[in-house]
Amino acid sequence: MTLQRRSVLRRRVVPAALGTLSVLSLLSALPAAAQPAPAEHRPAAPPPRPVTAAEASTDARLRSLRDRPAALRAFFRQLPKGGDLHNHLSGAVSTEYLIELAAEDGLCVDTATLTALAPPCGAGTRPAADARTDQAFHHALVRAWSMQDFPPGENGHDHFFDTFGRFGEVTWRHRGKLLAEVADTAVRNNQVYLETMVSPASEGAKNLAAQVGWDDDLAALHRKLVADGKLDKLVAEARREADDGDAEFRSAERCGTPHARPGCGLTVRWISQASRGSSPERVFTQLALGMRLAEADPRFVAVNLVQPEDWDSSLRNYGLQMRMVGYLRTEYPKAHVSLHAGELWPGLVKPEDLAFHIRQAVGIARTERVGHGVDLVHEDDWRRTARTMADREVAVEVPFSSNAQILGVKGGDHPFTTYRRYGVPVVLSTDDPGVSRIDISHEYQYAAATYGLRYPELKDLARASLEYGFLPGASLWQDHPTTTGYRPVAACRSEHPGLPVRGAACRHLLAQSAKARLEWRQEADFAGFEQTHRG
Repeated sequence: MTLQRRSVLRRRVVPAALGTLSVLSLLSALPAAAQPAPAEHRPAAPPPRPVTAAEASTDARLRSLRDRPAALRAFFRQLPKGGDLHNHLSGAVSTEYLIELAAEDGLCVDTATLTALAPPCGAGTRPAADARTDQAFHHALVRAWSMQDFPPGENGHDHFFDTFGRFGEVTWRHRGKLLAEVADTAVRNNQVYLETMVSPASEGAKNLAAQVGWDDDLAALHRKLVADGKLDKLVAEARREADDGDAEFRSAERCGTPHARPGCGLTVRWISQASRGSSPERVFTQLALGMRLAEADPRFVAVNLVQPEDWDSSLRNYGLQMRMVGYLRTEYPKAHVSLHAGELWPGLVKPEDLAFHIRQAVGIARTERVGHGVDLVHEDDWRRTARTMADREVAVEVPFSSNAQILGVKGGDHPFTTYRRYGVPVVLSTDDPGVSRIDISHEYQYAAATYGLRYPELKDLARASLEYGFLPGASLWQDHPTTTGYRPVAACRSEHPGLPVRGAACRHLLAQSAKARLEWRQEADFAGFEQTHRG
């Protein structure tokens, strides 16, 4: 994806003092406990729940591994971690694989900017394939296309987002191959579900938006888009594009053969992203396409807004975009919404821009999940927003590494414990793990070490990653499990995960609900994990 550059004025607002964690520090052994946080962020225990003997024993095992880094890493890799709900496909792929794909496609690299370009390779470029044998060139590409070796004392915001423009020529060509690599990584980290973001029919949406133009009357603008089947033709194009990606994925993973790779077993759903830095008519068209697509094709479930929230155009149009989403929700009530909101921090934007983004995403756009939500306590009347999120079960997607790399926010400054204290559902996620050079196991390990989480708390975070996913069907859990605890519904209350389901009511639930089936599978995985890791 090509990202517009922020203005020079906006760049001057970003202080170098924000800093970012280096990749090495992110991947190094984590501290036993974080430094005391300010009172407003100080950890508070989630609602207590009964702890089983198996959970207590597994927790003892976890605590015994504190000084054994390799064994601790293995514990977190084997921990069942449900799903990843905040994941950008183009940023999730390992940089090494992107370089290899660039070489396979005969792409070129601009030697000044290290940006991938379509062939032929002219003056000032060299073949990407040179990186196969030239290790210095390969290392330079890894550093330019990811956060690898980024200086810890410098602001990582611009470098992080600039990576997408540098490798964008690689990623648009191979949705299926990218998904295959990401799916295999998810399965290796013991996940069973993935929601990942893409831009369906991107060029067609751009052309349709230019054809229709802008109209501040959103209902009138929507009528222009759907007139004469224009938007439905775009939906059909997006579905054909998805079919091609599925075929490439199955071929890369060898699905249906005796040599099928692990990713074939991963349940995957797509989230359609709209580029918030684009013109209003293009943003509205992308959102309408994504929501119409979610109602037409079960592979697609939701929409989201991407690109930096602090760009001048993003800030200028934020309220309008929330109004767009709110209107389109009335047109497409079956489509889900998850919005990047509050990916901001003091010093990055003016104080007035910190005051309302999460509140408007929840109140005007009626989002079902908030991505990042880092600036919560800097918003006006933030406690009311937190209580509203808790009451409506609006989950917050937390990618610790990218928050540290982009915003310099980590440890006690992060609102992780504040959300938990207010009963807001929290799900750990990766965001752009290829760019960040991490995986979901790292994020769980960071959370445990930094916030002193015990095994039962980690288990419930993993449960939340499926409970608040956009899979269809009834849940395995009773209402509002974040505040009342993860208690099975009556139909499955007498069943034992890992053993055959005996009751007809529970069998019926699992047969009818894709969500409940994955949640039951996760409970069986927990039973096996606890049997293996008893202290």
